[in-house]
Amino acid sequence: MRVGIDGYNLALPHGTGIATYGAMLARTLRAGGHQVDGVFGLDVAGPTDQRETLFYDQLARPHPWRMRRKGPRRALAVLSAGRGLAALEVPRGTVDTRALDHRTAMFDRLWSCPHLFERAHAYFRATGRFVRLRMATPPAVMHWTYPVPVTLAGTRNVYTLHDLVPLRLPFATLDEKRQYRALVAACAARADAICTVSETSAADITALLGVAPERIVNTYQVSAIEPAVLEEPAATAAAAVHATFGLRDRGYFLYFGAIEPKKNIGRLIEAYLSLGTDTPLVIVAGRSWQSEAELVLLPRADDPDSPRHAHLERRIIQIDYLPRHLLMRLLRGARALTFPSLYEGFGLPVHEAMLLGVPVLASATGAVREVAGDAAVLVDPYDVAAIAVGLRALDTDPALRADLAARGRRQAARFSAERYAAALDTLYARAMAAA
Repeated sequence: MRVGIDGYNLALPHGTGIATYGAMLARTLRAGGHQVDGVFGLDVAGPTDQRETLFYDQLARPHPWRMRRKGPRRALAVLSAGRGLAALEVPRGTVDTRALDHRTAMFDRLWSCPHLFERAHAYFRATGRFVRLRMATPPAVMHWTYPVPVTLAGTRNVYTLHDLVPLRLPFATLDEKRQYRALVAACAARADAICTVSETSAADITALLGVAPERIVNTYQVSAIEPAVLEEPAATAAAAVHATFGLRDRGYFLYFGAIEPKKNIGRLIEAYLSLGTDTPLVIVAGRSWQSEAELVLLPRADDPDSPRHAHLERRIIQIDYLPRHLLMRLLRGARALTFPSLYEGFGLPVHEAMLLGVPVLASATGAVREVAGDAAVLVDPYDVAAIAVGLRALDTDPALRADLAARGRRQAARFSAERYAAALDTLYARAMAAA
């Protein structure tokens, strides 16, 4: 079967959890013998022989879409998307793509429609309707990995709804809630099949959007840990982490993700500081909205000479971003992963940690409970004292850490590539059979 996958999140400079999801979806399909097309929203308009150059230029350095027209001309430009948009095939073979292969090498063919997603969202805000995308030879199924107001003509359309956090925790996201609800409800109504990644999310989709359970397929997820990371000798990985970051093997707690209200970093930091431990907490995360409130206990960057700054700088190490191979090495050497998120649709960091034999502290809410099973220290994410108790146990009890590492590997194996591939086959069969 030929399957299309959108590049909405894969085109972002530092990627997202959704980008990882899209990449692993494509790799799993190709491993199963399917052909996979990547459908992007980069501006490749112009002569055919220039498209590959334009594609990779913008993939490396995105050019934001700015609507320069105003008044009636702006309205006409937005509404023109209602006539439909066309995806152009991107030839390959003239550009050395090795630096960006992690974002495109999993695709057999590349397509792009200039500013597809920005134009589609603008059109949906103005009209409540989806943009219809045309392709010269569409795949059998188009799998949209995120709620986007686009349908591909001449094929079956599948939408992944990872979670409904903006409706479950409206205070924890920036989405305009009326617009968000309208979009996910429209995706659910138009989909030939709805994909989600946990039983928690499936139940939310039914409860909050009124979708019949038989229209939803929970595929779960798989982690994008390269075999080279899994197979690297432990001593080699530990030496690399010490040389790069100055950290001892199993000598630090780790959090990675985003800094935003849903991730609960503020309570994690408060709980950690209450321990008085010498084990540092490493935070690998870019700052998002309301990050100042989450990091209020940390010293300000403009106050480097205060005693408090020097004291906390030794205990909490902040890194904005790491390439994935370095992040996975850092995770492998952690004493424990800390992930007390308020709500998740899956909780990929938890699965990645368990695959690598790293003990986990996580929240007893949302889908994380499904992913972690009995192989993690689960805590109430709203209870700072409970988080602190969990951290102390992981910090001081080697036997607990060893037990969780062993159980974690067994639990992680439940979310195998084989299971995922079989679930995708069920999903696409459901879509093909849709009336």
